[in-house]
Amino acid sequence: MYQVEASKALLKPKLWFQRPESLRVSRNVIMLGFTSMLTDISSEMVATILPMYLVFSLGASPLALGAIDGTYGGAAAIVQVMAGFASDRWRRHKTVAETGYGLSAVTKLALVASGNTLGGIGAIVAFDRIGKGIRTAPRDALISLSSTKDNLATSFGVHRAMDSAGAMLGPLVAFGILLAAPARFDAVFVVSTLFAFLGLAVLVLTVQGKPWRAPREGAPPSLGKAAGLVRDRRFALLLIAAGLLSLTSVSDALIYVGLQRKIDFEPAIFPLLYVVTAVVFMGLAIPVGRLADRIGRVPVLLGGFALLLVTYAALMMNSLGYAGLIVSLVALGGYFAASEGVLTAIAGAVLPEDLQASGIGILITVVSVGNLLSSLAFGALWLAIGLQQAVIVFAVALAVALLVAAPLLLRSQRAALNG
Repeated sequence: MYQVEASKALLKPKLWFQRPESLRVSRNVIMLGFTSMLTDISSEMVATILPMYLVFSLGASPLALGAIDGTYGGAAAIVQVMAGFASDRWRRHKTVAETGYGLSAVTKLALVASGNTLGGIGAIVAFDRIGKGIRTAPRDALISLSSTKDNLATSFGVHRAMDSAGAMLGPLVAFGILLAAPARFDAVFVVSTLFAFLGLAVLVLTVQGKPWRAPREGAPPSLGKAAGLVRDRRFALLLIAAGLLSLTSVSDALIYVGLQRKIDFEPAIFPLLYVVTAVVFMGLAIPVGRLADRIGRVPVLLGGFALLLVTYAALMMNSLGYAGLIVSLVALGGYFAASEGVLTAIAGAVLPEDLQASGIGILITVVSVGNLLSSLAFGALWLAIGLQQAVIVFAVALAVALLVAAPLLLRSQRAALNG
């Protein structure tokens, strides 16, 4: 009996940050956080200058920006379900994640040679996002399986806080490079590549490939079992709710361009919008995650999308000053903090342990496709009826989506608690 209890103790995750009221996360979560932080510095260096480069240097229209931005978020949908299933099937979550991080690092180099063509940039962005699609589900499965079920939102909050630290630093690095060497976008791409490979090295050298809750016995899951997740009532309700909310969510890049058009500030300041949002995201991610674990994840998730309506309201104003700009960016950061990690935590609690990556991959695919369609629709509406009217349409749609999604999410949560 003593040996059995001792062996169980050895399987428990090593917990870091133990404090009163138990803010506890495993070492794997921290190392994955460092990986994501370094990778996000790389990604956000590119993401923050792309709208400025495309709109102000190449003269891209809002529709073209929406298409490329949608590709940035939606191209991952091509591979993320199969990547998630492969990592579950082979029980090699870390290996599949390494493949995705490696592909994204290599594609950064190609941006230097892309030239001034929208097609070339769009293709490279698509390959970079395919790398993201390969890595995201197995990485989030590693976070989920390295955590206890009662602190999933806290673990994802810690990871998202570290990730958002990278999102804060990336624009600052890009801003500093362009300040020292105006219009030297190639220099930004080279430095971005270095950070990408550094993040890959942290993953390879420090992350444990066999987390605490990972299944160690039994036959590996079949493709039919993974596909059957969409017929599980608990998960299906979550997918429908997530799809509705993503279809009515305008991407941050389009929001930032809209804010710039409202205030007409200098394009050089554009990357700093990402910084403000990332600072808010970083500051709120952990406390919001703990709050979600304590009072319920669904109310926190819905509250996050309600904050997005505040940003929409700012874009609907006829006159928006810098105070309104700050309020809208704070609301946007709060929306990200209360939605990204919390939604994945809800899924992690619903999904079986041997299909964590498959289910998360399906969820991310639904959200990514919704975001792609949302970006295309918003860009087209902006061209057809103007920015303010397009935002009004999306605000009404989001309010309706919240009313429909709330009971679906609550029913999914009740079904999960009832087994």
